[in-house]
Amino acid sequence: MTTAELRHRPPPSDDVPEPNSKADVTGPVLDTITGHPAGEAKYGRFRAFIRAVSFLVYFTSGCLTVHITQILGAPLYYLNRDLYYAYMSLTKASFGLLITTMTQWWAPTVIRISGDSSVAGQFSLTPDGRVQCAFPERMVMIANHQIYTDWLYLWWVGYTNNPHMHGHVYIILKESLKWVPVIGPGCMFLGFIFMSRKMAVDQPRLAHRLGKLKTRHADLDGKRYLNPMWLLLFPEGTNLSSNGRVKSAKWAAKTGLRDMQHLMLPRSTGMFFCLNELKGTVDYVYDCTVAYEGVPRGNYGEDYFTLSSTYFQGRPPKSVNFYWRRFALADMPLHDQEEFDKWLRERWYEKDALLEQYVSTGRFPANGAGIKGHIETEVRTKNWWEFMRIFVMLGVFGLIFNFMLRTFRILARR
Repeated sequence: MTTAELRHRPPPSDDVPEPNSKADVTGPVLDTITGHPAGEAKYGRFRAFIRAVSFLVYFTSGCLTVHITQILGAPLYYLNRDLYYAYMSLTKASFGLLITTMTQWWAPTVIRISGDSSVAGQFSLTPDGRVQCAFPERMVMIANHQIYTDWLYLWWVGYTNNPHMHGHVYIILKESLKWVPVIGPGCMFLGFIFMSRKMAVDQPRLAHRLGKLKTRHADLDGKRYLNPMWLLLFPEGTNLSSNGRVKSAKWAAKTGLRDMQHLMLPRSTGMFFCLNELKGTVDYVYDCTVAYEGVPRGNYGEDYFTLSSTYFQGRPPKSVNFYWRRFALADMPLHDQEEFDKWLRERWYEKDALLEQYVSTGRFPANGAGIKGHIETEVRTKNWWEFMRIFVMLGVFGLIFNFMLRTFRILARR
């Protein structure tokens, strides 16, 4: 099924289950699934507790290490801004390695990738089975929001890119996260954008942050360049849930819009503003439709794939499925808010049709060009020892401090 065919699919019939209903699962793959999509818990209470403790020790120590490294490098802001941002991108890459390795070790899962002709040739497999992407160094990435950890898998995509982009990912977050110890200040150092969901308040913040992201720099030869940037947006505004689907259905009825089966109606205001601000410095929007294996029709991934289930009980998704498309900014109606709202909504109807195919068959459409079929890989790093990079920068600071302290003591004795 091509994107063009999806665009012309007829609207869902009137007998489609209500957004909140627990209709029977259909399709040859999902008919056989009962209970949790990932099956029975692999670990009992004691082993799950041990896994939880080890996970929290690793994640907490990694976060603290990254954050202390950020604080130690903060004075660079007043010495050289370009050097400061390059340094912070290294700390961001460290955090990207942290979340990749914690998923690799505690919640391994299959990643199944396909896409339409617009992304043909941009995926390849290495001899050891890892996927390599060839996405541009500057782009806006949009996706439907299924569960809270969507961003984790999409950040991993940056690690798979050639060149690596996991040090240049920017995410828009809820303002409340700013006050979470370590995580909030750490995200501020990483240049993430905090939103209150009130455009009057958020627009100046967005303009300020996006202004930095589109600033051109000069190298030693005087040549102008833009820093790499992957800006991740979730136009639905929040993850898919029963409450969100009900609100979306009510809004559709109120405004006379066609509702969706597997998604919520997207909000276009923030994305419209971002794209207009970045116009001229970004050429493409990459759209990823995300689906988690085994979630029954009318149910929601967040009810199954919790932190405890995924990382502690040994019940991560059996597969995380991506379907990629690419859209040129030059083809978007960025001159008019209403026209752009319609454009984005049409893309979401297409995504809803893609998800209907996935729920019915257990697969997104296969790749039509390049690698045939579906690319299957897993979340993992190239080398087992890469997690040590998280701690290298802090270790270097420790060695420098120790050297300076020893030198001072030697001089003080004279």
